[in-house]
Amino acid sequence: MTEPARLTALLRRWHDRRRLWAGLALAAALTVAWGSLVPGDALPRSLPWDKLNHFLGYAAIAGLSGLAGLRLTLAFAAAALFGVAIEFAQISVPGRFGGDPADILANALGAGCAVLVLWGLRRRIMR
Repeated sequence: MTEPARLTALLRRWHDRRRLWAGLALAAALTVAWGSLVPGDALPRSLPWDKLNHFLGYAAIAGLSGLAGLRLTLAFAAAALFGVAIEFAQISVPGRFGGDPADILANALGAGCAVLVLWGLRRRIMR
């Protein structure tokens, strides 16, 4: 078997583990929700790379949801809407500032990049 064929077979095997991806997507969403809704005084004074954290968290949620079997457009929409909901839920959390448009944008960009990468991988392994 050639190296590209071997890589394609490996990707296909990992792609088809829907229950694993669904469990990891749920764990990612719960982790993001917990980290986003904990009161501000329970967090370190400054978190480095705030927008990168948003980007990566929502990329994980969207990408894992897509791997779990959601259509990619639905995985993106669900992750992006979850990000908006979390941002507005933060408004009522002491010591947190919710509704930040830059955070919402970072969330949506992370979700969008994840589904685009997954779309590209699917095109490769489904040939």
